[in-house]
Amino acid sequence: MHSLDFPWRVVADYGSAFEIRRLDAVRQTAAAPRCETRPAVGDYAALDDGGRVVAVAPRQTWIARARSNGEPQIVAANVTAAFLVTSPEPREFSPRRVSRYIVALRAGRVDAVVLLNKSDHGFDLASRLDELRSVADGAPVLPVSARDGLGLDVLAPYLEPAATIALCGSSGVGKSTLLNRLAGSDVMHASAMRADGRGRHTTTLRRLVELDCGAAIVDTPGMRSFLPWARETDVDAAFDEIARAAEACRFADCTHAAEPGCAVRDAVDAGRLANWRKLRREVAWLQTREDPLAALERKRKWKAIHKAARRATKR
Repeated sequence: MHSLDFPWRVVADYGSAFEIRRLDAVRQTAAAPRCETRPAVGDYAALDDGGRVVAVAPRQTWIARARSNGEPQIVAANVTAAFLVTSPEPREFSPRRVSRYIVALRAGRVDAVVLLNKSDHGFDLASRLDELRSVADGAPVLPVSARDGLGLDVLAPYLEPAATIALCGSSGVGKSTLLNRLAGSDVMHASAMRADGRGRHTTTLRRLVELDCGAAIVDTPGMRSFLPWARETDVDAAFDEIARAAEACRFADCTHAAEPGCAVRDAVDAGRLANWRKLRREVAWLQTREDPLAALERKRKWKAIHKAARRATKR
């Protein structure tokens, strides 16, 4: 995945500084001003004579979310798979949030494994698992318990030597507890749930932890609000049941809103369809932030809509 020209790997991101590692050394450094790509945890890097990162190897895979200004934030790079952790507790269980992560993982060419943690808590696990499978786009959905170790043996095939796994999910779902269980020691502090049932932010930075088996885990901060850095085609790929149903629509350009002969509205769950529409709108907005011509076209479109609305109200 990396060449001899990039012997260092970024293992922690402190904001203004990075911890990097190679086989014989660990050190802290910063990125040189001429470094075109900001390093992310999991990147392979090259240093100058002053010990600063001057180049990052091309990323094979990545997990990225969109910042509020529309720019991408790389959460982790060069990961072989992602454990997308959720829990059955009402305040944390959100299939819609899981589907957002699925879109981001698909966009970054990362294989997803959905883990329903805290499966020993006595909720209706069968229905929870069914809901997750309906949004997982074919990814495995596995019930586990990081606290008791229940079901974790099925993760062994993913934790091969040289593998890098990212832990994703919102705060309070048990990512740090899962990391400690996989590492066999308390490498991360794990916080209890708050009194209102919401998770606490245990992880506040991105860090890569090496396991005895030779695999590495990237623990990422919990992100309750998550907009995937993706394209509309990535959204469509993660909602492929909509594309399959659309083949039977009467019109090739059917928007699945109010057109006659729409096959999607009858075949796809209404909530799932609404989530698809919302995600498509959001990633389309990202593209207009990135592409000035697309932004201009959007402005012209809405100007025409407002003019038509004003004309209608004057009649």
